[in-house]
Amino acid sequence: MDKKVPLREKLGYGVGAVGLDLSYGLFYSYLSLYLTNALGISPLFLLVLAPIARLWDGINDPMMGTIVDISNSKMGKYRPWILRGAFANAVVLCLLFNNPGIRTDSVWMYIYVAVFYVLWGMSNTLADIPYWSMIPSFATEEKDRNFISTVARTFSGLGQGIVLILTAPIVAYLGGSSESSLKTMTPECLSKGFGKWSIIAAALLVLFACISVASTKERNVIHGGEKFSFKNAIGVVKHNDQLLTFMLFAMISNAGYYMTSGISSYYFNSVAGDLNLQSKFNLFGAVGSVIGIAVIPICSKLNMNNRSIYKLSLGMAAVGYIGMAVIGYGFGGNVYGLGACYLITSIGIGSMFVNQTVMLADVVDYGEYKLGKRNQSFTFSMKGFLQKMAYTVQCIIMYLTFSVTKYEGTAPEQTQEAKDAISALMFIVPPVLIIISYIVFSKKYKIYGDFKREVLAKVSAMHENRSADDAIYYLPDEEK
Repeated sequence: MDKKVPLREKLGYGVGAVGLDLSYGLFYSYLSLYLTNALGISPLFLLVLAPIARLWDGINDPMMGTIVDISNSKMGKYRPWILRGAFANAVVLCLLFNNPGIRTDSVWMYIYVAVFYVLWGMSNTLADIPYWSMIPSFATEEKDRNFISTVARTFSGLGQGIVLILTAPIVAYLGGSSESSLKTMTPECLSKGFGKWSIIAAALLVLFACISVASTKERNVIHGGEKFSFKNAIGVVKHNDQLLTFMLFAMISNAGYYMTSGISSYYFNSVAGDLNLQSKFNLFGAVGSVIGIAVIPICSKLNMNNRSIYKLSLGMAAVGYIGMAVIGYGFGGNVYGLGACYLITSIGIGSMFVNQTVMLADVVDYGEYKLGKRNQSFTFSMKGFLQKMAYTVQCIIMYLTFSVTKYEGTAPEQTQEAKDAISALMFIVPPVLIIISYIVFSKKYKIYGDFKREVLAKVSAMHENRSADDAIYYLPDEEK
């Protein structure tokens, strides 16, 4: 039976997501702009680098998930890794956004960027996998999991909102530029501003991780598991059909959202002509994300299951994106019109992310139901991996487009061909990906209704019957 989790602990857990998403947001939303516009890195180089880094993540992420699964310490199973990962990711974030004095046109700069680009993904994995893997350990009931996921995603959205809304003015201020727009800032000011902002974000990442770890206790944690092997990893993924389904539809929809967050800085910088407009645009998105987090609790009270809520979320995101396309092409891209549509999109996206976390916990149960092994952290490692793969899809599309249209990051003005391509990435690609994801989810995902209740009943019975040697539920020292 689940123990009652105090609200203080739920909030403390959620605080950790703020720091993780400060780092996450800087990497995924602004690193491309920093590398191309401040350091003059070729988009073609990034087109090659991103897939290579993701191939390594395909090995590293499940390996880390398995390591967490077999871990056990006095602090617990997950919390030590959260601290280690936060410290490591903070250091790498600072090094990635700060040039130690290497000439920007030298091969050593490209090597430096490549090394720390890969290390960022590895260090993020150290903290991200154990953090999100903790959710099933808090509770087994759907409503409790929904609430804890909602709390975590609320704080996650706060971290993303801080980055998306405040980065442009903060970088301009910290960079010492007299210009208010990043478009007219010199590469030197951009480098200085992003460097200082990354140090602040890194410090907050460590602080919030410490608060999260100090505030939480691990419950319902099943210890034990097999050491990592590629054979076992492939077997878990291959034989868990719902994990494969989840990874496919989540990767496609996430790529659509990442396209918006990744290309919007280029759109407002090169097409709209004022990057400061992005802060207004992102403000609508941040508000929508907060509202979106409340969708699941409200819909749950209306007796809607997670499947119906998820379809509603994707539907709202698609409608908002289509509205953005209409405003972008038919009404001159008015920022308030775009923002209003993005508000609708973000409500759907915010709800979508919360629901994905809940569904992945259900996929963990399904895997144990089908395979007889829980593989909790390994399964949650697929969340980080699919997010990185979604980012890779976004990067490949974006950088390939930049290369074909001869986008020049340091040029004061882009060609019309490049501007048209950026607009297409902003308004056409995201809704297409969301609609494809909706179709895949509707046809292939089956953990809901009576079948979901059957899965939970069998898994609960398995836990009750498992011997103490196979499953030991961890209690902190003060509760033993």
